[in-house]
Amino acid sequence: MATNVTDRVLVEALGPSEGAALRLKQAALVVLGIVALAIFAKIKVPMWPVPITMGTFAVLTVGAAYGPRLGLATILGYMIVGALGFDVFAGSSAEKLGLEYMMGGTGGYLVGYVLATVALGALARRGWDRSILLMAAAMLIGNALIYVPGLVWLGQLYGWDQPILQWGLTPFLIGDALKLALAALLVPGLWKLIGNARG
Repeated sequence: MATNVTDRVLVEALGPSEGAALRLKQAALVVLGIVALAIFAKIKVPMWPVPITMGTFAVLTVGAAYGPRLGLATILGYMIVGALGFDVFAGSSAEKLGLEYMMGGTGGYLVGYVLATVALGALARRGWDRSILLMAAAMLIGNALIYVPGLVWLGQLYGWDQPILQWGLTPFLIGDALKLALAALLVPGLWKLIGNARG
């Protein structure tokens, strides 16, 4: 389906835009996106008070670059790979994989990944990915969509009398702010590079 220049997302500005070549490009992008999500989920950067994992950065960036439909296909593919028992999530390990891991404390955040991917894609479709300030706002929305189901699930799983915010929110805020800033610079920067290359 063709889109106007003004409502294209990043991957639509590159390569084929119709026919069989487009379908091949989309299939390749889904596979590459799943691989990128799995790799970034395992990257941990030393940080206070807890290490930064790059999984949410990858989720939100893929959503913005791919758009809502291709982003949804990619994040669902990633979830299916994880459900099949492959070690693709940040905290999964040989001892805890697949659905057992997904139904644990991380389950709500994984639901949030899907919501955030679609939201970032929809906002990118409206041009939010071409402005640093709007991309930062989109990232804030995406982070909220990850945290809300994540915290609700933690509360349901372990009880609301537990320190849910201390477990699932406050230790990660500094790292998330840094990832937000990185993505807010990266995606609009890539748009500028594309524009300069074609100018």
